[in-house]
Amino acid sequence: MNIEVDFNKGNGLVPVIVQDNNTKEILMQAYADKKALELTLKEGYAYYYSRSRKSLWKKGETSGNTQKIVKVMIDCDEDCLLYIVEQNGVACHTGAKSCFYRKLTI
Repeated sequence: MNIEVDFNKGNGLVPVIVQDNNTKEILMQAYADKKALELTLKEGYAYYYSRSRKSLWKKGETSGNTQKIVKVMIDCDEDCLLYIVEQNGVACHTGAKSCFYRKLTI
């Protein structure tokens, strides 16, 4: 089966949901371009594309909070990825384990 990631819908980017392999907790959401995905698959560690800095970045490159890839899944529309990772340290730049630590009140 030949799977092609549809980078066109997102102007060259696809959203990436990141899940902890052990706890199944959702850790963060980021974006990847084609190069970030290629490096992730080749090196086995999570790479992303920063929309604000307009550059490629490896998770944990400066903090040490790396994400070792267990597997990469793609959704049915082929325009969203799920990285299942072994998280080293925290995932959020605030120091929280997950970026999803605040509850919205309805």
